[in-house]
Amino acid sequence: MNLKQQAAHYALQSVRSGMVLGLGSGSTTAYFVDMLGEAIQQGKIDHILAVPTSEATTRQAQKLGIILTSLDKNPVLDLAVDGADEVDPQLNLIKGLGRACLREKVVEIHADQFIIVVDESKIVQRLGTRGPLPVEILPFEAQAHVNWLNTLGCRAEFWFEDNGEIVVSDNGNYLVKCFFENGIPDVYQLNDQLAKRPGILEHGLFLDMATQVVVAGENGINTLEAKR
Repeated sequence: MNLKQQAAHYALQSVRSGMVLGLGSGSTTAYFVDMLGEAIQQGKIDHILAVPTSEATTRQAQKLGIILTSLDKNPVLDLAVDGADEVDPQLNLIKGLGRACLREKVVEIHADQFIIVVDESKIVQRLGTRGPLPVEILPFEAQAHVNWLNTLGCRAEFWFEDNGEIVVSDNGNYLVKCFFENGIPDVYQLNDQLAKRPGILEHGLFLDMATQVVVAGENGINTLEAKR
């Protein structure tokens, strides 16, 4: 197994029969969903319900026979499992380069436990040093939102498909990438600024949410626990 598969396999051990799960999006979580589906098919786990965070995860889960539900029917999730693009020492995260940060955050705030599965390359001392922060914006007057994001000490630009079209989320909104040259100086301040701005619908800062981070490295699995 590669490192992502190892992390996903470790997280699967936290799943028990009868749980309601939140299923994240992205490459590492896709391994977890595959393993969950296989465990259900083999009868190792049963009576699982799941809330997916993207259309891609929905299609994958349905193909594997995982029974899907909604937050309306199951407002408390026993466990959510997802990947991350960056993890800092406080277990704060950048997520969303799988294009689903808004739906991920909507689902994962309902989870009693939130396990992040990553390989060791995703561990950073400061968020924003490894890659960009994704931001989901309203298509109406979209350039104005990008212009404002550029006043926050970053280089903000539309996220483009290979064909030159702006990337659109499952929600029909535009996605933007914000690059910080030396990382984000104060993630809580930036979180507040983004939350208050009309037209900024969501962003990839997941602060004080993860309860455990499963890190797969060349020397095995390391688990990081939230101290809060």
